[in-house]
Amino acid sequence: MKKLFAVIMAGGVGSRFWPKSREKQPKQLLNIFGQDTMIQSTCSRLNGLIPNENIFVITNQLQQEAISKQLPFIPKQNIIAEPFGKNTAAAIGLSSVIINKIEKNSVILVLPADHLINDVDKFQQTIKNAKEFAEENDGLITFGIIPTRPETGYGYIQADEETNNQKVFKVKTFAEKPNLATAERFIESGDFFWNSGMFIWKSSKILAEISKYMPELFEGLELVSKAIGTKSFNKTLAHVYGQLKSISIDYGVMEKSKNVYLIKGEFDWSDVGSWEEVYLKSEKHENGMVEQGDVFSIKSNGCYISARKFTSVVGANNLIVIDTEDSLLVCNRNNTQDVKLVVDYLKLHKRNELL
Repeated sequence: MKKLFAVIMAGGVGSRFWPKSREKQPKQLLNIFGQDTMIQSTCSRLNGLIPNENIFVITNQLQQEAISKQLPFIPKQNIIAEPFGKNTAAAIGLSSVIINKIEKNSVILVLPADHLINDVDKFQQTIKNAKEFAEENDGLITFGIIPTRPETGYGYIQADEETNNQKVFKVKTFAEKPNLATAERFIESGDFFWNSGMFIWKSSKILAEISKYMPELFEGLELVSKAIGTKSFNKTLAHVYGQLKSISIDYGVMEKSKNVYLIKGEFDWSDVGSWEEVYLKSEKHENGMVEQGDVFSIKSNGCYISARKFTSVVGANNLIVIDTEDSLLVCNRNNTQDVKLVVDYLKLHKRNELL
């Protein structure tokens, strides 16, 4: 039985969570639900399944120190800082060559750092089932979530024929985030799942598929692999990353590979991709209100209010109000995916103090 390693991807900025999420303190480092931060919760879900020395975090240089402080039980050398953000294909490739040096042909679980998952027992059992399938097959396995609504903020995966494992399916196609009408058709068909962005595979298999479909990335990873454990590692890594294109693992490999499988994730899951998702997952007060801080509301419905100072809300419906020390966001709940446009505006106007 092969060892199971975990790679937690934690390099994102979480621009849809502005103004709370910033470059140095992004979404995964915030305690949006409960006392633990998102990345702490992600690690705690692996307790009893994967030892701490087998957990790796891939992030950037801005966040490396903060992550190390939040996860003191993870060996410091396991918190890998990319020199530049080059999307998930590079991050997964880099972590795979590092783990493959430790143990060849190991099984790697890839998880985003900022998802919300309840039903930890079901989650761990799904991982165990997926690991067993990955050990016996040379496929790339993605976790598909059974959709509960026609969500337009998620990508979708269409499952094809069932394998001899009742919960593992061959993948037919990947679909980008759809409009509402298309999402409704996906739900009606019954064979589409939400794309969770979680994967499991042998290190040797994902590197072989990268070699096949992303040869330039693979050539760079070979140089990095040879430099692991040497004084030239950081210089080599920076040189390789400087030449890489920014491509997601979905686009670069998963959508092209002929050996992709889906395992059903039958647990409560959210990628917490917007303030609307936070509202939906939060406990509501009267009239569907979520109020954090010193808030007084009257004749208002369905709002999420997070306030640092006394805030009164009168006659408001379906609003997100996020008050921080230097910024204020007021957003209709139907437009929370567009909060990233605020971040784009701030970058364009060089308002770096607010990023």
